[in-house]
Amino acid sequence: MPKNILNRAHSLVLTKQRQIAVAGVAALGTAAIALSAVPGNSGTVTTGASAADTAQVAADAQVAADAQLKNVKGTVTDQLAPQTVKLDAFAAQKKAADAAAAKQRAEAAAKKAAADAAARKAAQDRAAKEAASRSAERPQMELVSAKTYANNLDGWIRHSLDIMRAKGIPGSYNGIYRNVMRESSGNPNAINNWDINAQNGIPSKGLLQVIDPTFRAYHVAGTSWNIYDPVANITAACNYAAHRYGSMDNVNSAY
Repeated sequence: MPKNILNRAHSLVLTKQRQIAVAGVAALGTAAIALSAVPGNSGTVTTGASAADTAQVAADAQVAADAQLKNVKGTVTDQLAPQTVKLDAFAAQKKAADAAAAKQRAEAAAKKAAADAAARKAAQDRAAKEAASRSAERPQMELVSAKTYANNLDGWIRHSLDIMRAKGIPGSYNGIYRNVMRESSGNPNAINNWDINAQNGIPSKGLLQVIDPTFRAYHVAGTSWNIYDPVANITAACNYAAHRYGSMDNVNSAY
């Protein structure tokens, strides 16, 4: 056989072998892809498997996916649990703090209301007591005013004594008369312009020679504010003597 004919035949054989090898490689690649698509625990799937086998493989794959998802959910829940506990504890603490604050406000309001009520009651009691005191004094003063007194030293002393008794100021007719005669000789308009009080600008005035500051300090309610008024002068002087000496009866000289 000629050499060129042999070479051509050899080429045809090699070409055929390459075609077979390529086909084999393609088949192996397809099989590998099919195997890689099936989960490792589903077993080996061979060419020509039935529809039931395919469905079973899919079901097994779904079970595996559900189990994996469940594990993921459980892990997330376990991680979130401590945060949930912390939030619940914070909410409980805030609720307790709000309740304590509300209780304190209520107690403070109750104390204030009680204090206000006590203050109102004290004011009412004080007003009632003052009203009762005025009511008790009024009949006595009205009784004194209803009497008639002579417009002379005797009448002035007697009028002053009745007021003094109504006010609880001690003193006697003789004690007052004795001091009046020594201080002014019974002159209601008498004034001392030479002693130390006069030198200080506050001369002694009236029946019992009282200076203006003393008269204002010991003035007796219900009498005139005129220092030369006989009854007002006597009563204020006796009130001063009662505080300083116990009674006008105890005064035997300048006082």
